[in-house]
Formats: sequence, structure tokens, C-alpha cells
Amino acid sequence: MSRESLLVATFVELADVLVDEFDVVELLSLLTDRCVAVLDVTAAGLLLADPTGELRVVASSSEAMRTLELFELQSAEGPCYECFHTGEPLANAQLTATDQPWPNFGPRAIASGFLSVTALPMRLRGRTIGALNLFCADSGALSERDLIAAQAFADVATIGLLQHRAVEEAQTVNDQLGAALNSRIVIEQAKGIVAERAGVSMANAFNKLRDHARSHNTRLSELAAQVVAGDVDIGALGLKPTSMPEPRVEQRPSRGTAEA
Repeated sequence: MSRESLLVATFVELADVLVDEFDVVELLSLLTDRCVAVLDVTAAGLLLADPTGELRVVASSSEAMRTLELFELQSAEGPCYECFHTGEPLANAQLTATDQPWPNFGPRAIASGFLSVTALPMRLRGRTIGALNLFCADSGALSERDLIAAQAFADVATIGLLQHRAVEEAQTVNDQLGAALNSRIVIEQAKGIVAERAGVSMANAFNKLRDHARSHNTRLSELAAQVVAGDVDIGALGLKPTSMPEPRVEQRPSRGTAEA
């Protein structure tokens, strides 16, 4: 398969992974592996910023790459670290050059078997959320075509993260909406119980429930659930009952049924 065909097949495969319940780590790991397969690089890795802005290693095509990226973060210097903080791509940096700007990272990368590196930013609406690292075992330079493809890979990773975040946020909203609707049902049930037993309007019953919840520093939905379960007496709400709750009738076997 030609490189062009492999590149197209890779984007098709990545698109297939972008489904509602995809594994974001699986996507990013697949992406780093495909960078090595499609581009003229030896190893690839992805660093992402956590909610506090600190970079974290999320995917690497090899264990040697992962170890080097961890060292990069610990030493707070290196191409990916620089690319993330400047938001600018860094193409074909020669690690053996006398003027290379990373006194700690450079020798460590060379000792790991790499001689050149490219770092590309992952951008989200003008904000850099991470960076893609591409290392080569020789001092050759990536072609302009390879750099364009590599940036496309970084953009696919960003799209995947956006979709993952959107799915999580949508699920959170759905969970919150469902909880709110369920709580409202219980509150309506509690209002009906209080109104019937105290002989007051539904509005008055709701006000009593709300006032009691506020004065006792508890959630209205929790108080309503306690009322429905019979754990809170109407008198505790400052109301006098005009009707008694119906006693629970235990089901007993009929005379014609033999006991076990």
C-alpha cells in the first residue's frame, strides 16, 4: 500500500473511531501509531494539558518515547513543552546542533536514539491544549507534505477530544435533567400528602415544605422523599393534621392456603 493510500486509510480508521462512546485514549494511541506508520518518523507522542494547565503524557508509540516525554515534563524543557507554551510549531529541530536550546533534554533524547524532532500544537479556538511530538532516529528533515499530514493528525486528535468532551457534557446535562425531573415528581407527591392531611392548599403545602427545608439546612427533594416515605410527621412542618394516614395493611394468606 502506498503512503497516500495508507494516509487515506488512516483517516478513515480514525473517523470510524469517532463514535459516541469511543475511548479517547484508544484514539490517541492509534493516532501516534499511525504517525509512525505513515510519516517518516521513528516515534510519536501526545501531551495534553490537564484542567490546571499542566502537561500530561497521554499517548506514546513506544515505551522509550513515553519515558523521554516524562523526562521532558520533569525537566520543564524540550520541543513539545516549548510548542505548547508558545503555540507555534517547531519543525525539524536538530538535537545534535551546538545551538539547540535544551541542555538537559537534548542529550537525553540523543541517548534514547533520536537525532531530530518536530512538535506541532493542538489548537482549540486559539488556545493550545496540547502538542504532538515526532522524533526521528536520523537528522533528516520532514518534508512539507509530511508536516501538513502531521498537523492534520494533531487536528484529528483535537476533534476527538472535543467530541469526547461534548459527549461527557451532554451526559452530565442529561443526568442533571433526569435528577431534576425525578426530584420534582417526589416534591409534587409530598405536596399532595401535606395538603390532604393538613387540609391546606397545594401552594401552602409547598411553602411549608420549602420553609422547613431551609430552616433545617436540607434539600427540598430530600425532605419531600422523607414525607413520602412517612419519616416526617406533618406536625414537624408546623401544621395540624386533619386526616390520619391510612394504616398499612399486611397481606396474610387466606384460610384456604396452607402455610409452608
